[in-house]
Amino acid sequence: METIKLFDAEYRFMSLIWEKEPINSTELVKFANIELGWKKSTTYTVIRKLQERGIIKNENATVFALVPKRQVQKNESREFIDKIYDGSLKMFLVSFLDKENISEEEAAELKKIIDEKARGGN
Repeated sequence: METIKLFDAEYRFMSLIWEKEPINSTELVKFANIELGWKKSTTYTVIRKLQERGIIKNENATVFALVPKRQVQKNESREFIDKIYDGSLKMFLVSFLDKENISEEEAAELKKIIDEKARGGN
């Protein structure tokens, strides 16, 4: 699977697309102006660039994602853990939980997810 890298502004823009797709490009321009403060020209430039990279498709003035949000989140998470924690998920969790309080329900859910992954489940 190809790694998709989005800059922060691109990710925020893609979040609009993921939330509202398929969306008319004119409507997308309006939402980008309201949510991101972008001008029409900026929005169409980003649409063109994301389409050239194979991340979205703009066909008949309708925009939709070619890359699922979950795939981008996985890529970004892995890159962050690799960069900051030398690839150690354990160190990430220890660091994160050092300052965070989680409920017993959240702890049970995380334990269940970890147990499933340890058994080779998806």
